[in-house]
Amino acid sequence: MPSKLNPVDHPDWEIAEDAEQSMKPVTQIAKEMGLQPDELLPHGHYVAKVDFKKVLARLGNRPDGKYVDVTAITPTPLGEGKSTTTMGLTEGMGKRGLNVIATIRQPSGGPTMNVKGSAAGGGLSQCVPLTPFSLGLTGDINAIMNAHNLAMVALTSRMHHEAVATDSFLAKQGITKRLNIDPKNIQMKWIIDFCAHALRNIVIGLGAKGDGVAMESGFAIAVSSEVMAILAVARDLKDMRERIGRIVVAYDRQGNPVTCEDLEVAGAMTAWMVEAVNPNLLQTIEGQPVFVHAGPFANIAIGQSSIIADRIALKLGDYVLTESGFAADIGFEKFWNLKCRVSGLKPNAAVLVATIRALKCHGGAPIPVPGKPLDPGYKTENVAWVEKGVENMVHCINLIKKAGINPVVCVNAFHTDTPAEIKVVRRAAEAAGARVAVSEHWARGGDGALELADAVVDACEQPNDFKFLYDLTMPLRQRIELIAKEVYGADGVDYTPDGLEKVKKLEADSEIAKLGVCMVKTHLSLTDNPNLKGVPKGWRLRIHDCLVYKGAGFVVPMAGTIKLMPGTSSNPAFRRIDVDSDTGRVKGLF
Repeated sequence: MPSKLNPVDHPDWEIAEDAEQSMKPVTQIAKEMGLQPDELLPHGHYVAKVDFKKVLARLGNRPDGKYVDVTAITPTPLGEGKSTTTMGLTEGMGKRGLNVIATIRQPSGGPTMNVKGSAAGGGLSQCVPLTPFSLGLTGDINAIMNAHNLAMVALTSRMHHEAVATDSFLAKQGITKRLNIDPKNIQMKWIIDFCAHALRNIVIGLGAKGDGVAMESGFAIAVSSEVMAILAVARDLKDMRERIGRIVVAYDRQGNPVTCEDLEVAGAMTAWMVEAVNPNLLQTIEGQPVFVHAGPFANIAIGQSSIIADRIALKLGDYVLTESGFAADIGFEKFWNLKCRVSGLKPNAAVLVATIRALKCHGGAPIPVPGKPLDPGYKTENVAWVEKGVENMVHCINLIKKAGINPVVCVNAFHTDTPAEIKVVRRAAEAAGARVAVSEHWARGGDGALELADAVVDACEQPNDFKFLYDLTMPLRQRIELIAKEVYGADGVDYTPDGLEKVKKLEADSEIAKLGVCMVKTHLSLTDNPNLKGVPKGWRLRIHDCLVYKGAGFVVPMAGTIKLMPGTSSNPAFRRIDVDSDTGRVKGLF
């Protein structure tokens, strides 16, 4: 049975702990969703991995279920409950007796221990068990860190030995060709799964001759690794191995790429990923199945749950709800033009999560600051703010329609929302051509999401005309400009001198020029300035760099001042997380 605790009076971890007392064993979840015993790889009683190859071999000819993406309007820094909505909608469809499966991303230790939380959902709409979900799960991110950092070990070791050894000595070690890696043109950093801003820029190789080549380096957060992006888009282990081999780690002194294959480390990196390639199976508070696989951070990475998880879910379920990171201009755009292109899967509908809080922020209310009290205006009726703020929602609705699929606006209801404010949202969304449902899943679980469930089912039954925004034969700068104009609403794109040089160089490489475009931009605005809310006019997107994720299949234009290593706040969540020394239960997670 789900938790009966009131979310108004109890934090998420207490609700999760209460619900976990009556969780279904993962073997029961597997049986109910149609998995065979030999397809389940248990990690304890309530978590398991699923052997995706066996599932696809058995069910490969079965028609796919309906495919629904969950995205959001541009959020406040507090987030607007996209994961909560995904869990609540799954519970609501379950209440309707539908065969539904959710596919979500695994949380990073960085935000879990910082200010954002573990993205398990909230209130009576959560993914459980919460503690393993939040603290490493089955080790996928640890495997990614080891695989990624092994590439850095291979790189720095090769540079060291080429610097100190003769050709004849290297030949005896099986090294017949010097890579001549340029220490000033290294493309990767080390990774760690925390927000450790003090490690963004470091110097390595200091000390004696045997301590390596002295050079600038640094750390990024683990989930920004290209290995994580590869986990999200790989179709199977063979595809993953080939993609890892294509990762560009550095360039040589002549400007040629040095890959993991060149460093002869791709095979060993893939060895770390053999278990991680299988999706993880958990459940909602109300007992519906949830696949958890791949990682977050759509503003600095692809931000999608894995294609592998979606593929097997679509064979097992009649409805599959997958969540894209952050807002429609970022996560949905990458779902639309990257994930669906690689997977070949076509969505039937998209849920756009909106809150009165975020709409007020876009309409002129003071921007919320995590850890500080909300402005009183957020808790009292202000129809004028909402009327102005719905411009952002309508912009996001139009993005979904531009992809040719059916939008459903979910008003993620707070108890402070008023009928007059909700009326404004409903009227604007319907005028823009979207279905609308007010959902109280946070407070009531599946019972509160029945209107939303019905709207999504209805949207899935309607025909659509899914199409990509751009063709991969389009020149790179033209694609970047198309995204800036059509998705963000910019007047155009400007490049710094370094950014322009990078993009021109990539355009000259016929292979790289046809990779997908994975934009890096703030999630807090349609623009590259996080403080500009609503739907700003008269601005231009500024690109200052462009990375290459050749293994994942992306070029990565960098807009604004996004850091691949976030910082830790002055009031981080880890202050409130502790363990009951008698029972071992973790408290304080959210």
